[in-house]
Amino acid sequence: MSYLMHDSDLKLVRLMKADDMRGFDMLYRKYSKRIYYFAYGILKSGMDAEEIVQDVFYKVWEKRDTIREDTSFSSFIFPVTYNASISLLRKRIRETKFYNYLKFIQHFEVQDNVNTDIEYAELNEKARRLINKLPGRQKEVYLLSREDGLTYREIAEKLQISVNTVENHIVKALHFLREHLG
Repeated sequence: MSYLMHDSDLKLVRLMKADDMRGFDMLYRKYSKRIYYFAYGILKSGMDAEEIVQDVFYKVWEKRDTIREDTSFSSFIFPVTYNASISLLRKRIRETKFYNYLKFIQHFEVQDNVNTDIEYAELNEKARRLINKLPGRQKEVYLLSREDGLTYREIAEKLQISVNTVENHIVKALHFLREHLG
């Protein structure tokens, strides 16, 4: 295949650029499984790979006007998928480290010592106070994620902000908590 977009992909991209959902739908049908398996190869998680497929095609629709017609559609979509997968992988690693840290604190072996019980309660209270010190939107995003169990996409839709903004709020909140609990 040459550097130019394959004719069928070019037609679909042009339909999509004209705000025709048929072009988008056909591109989704053509590439979604390939994107899924590509992301799965990086993330080793079906749920995460499915999230990437949804995020990538959301970005495709949002950025449809910027898709170049002088290159193949796959040369556009696979780097987007790779970058999204690596970002999600990094996020999962950060979350896992922090989750393990919190799990350690929460499941701290309580000895028969009254002081240990008091220290544990104080640590939990300190964590709650720190969460309350988070800036308004950051705190709201953190609580929706951690206490209400909403996904980043659900939070983004609820608060009418981007998924990237949600992720940034979570990362900043976790960094703040780690810094002040440690």
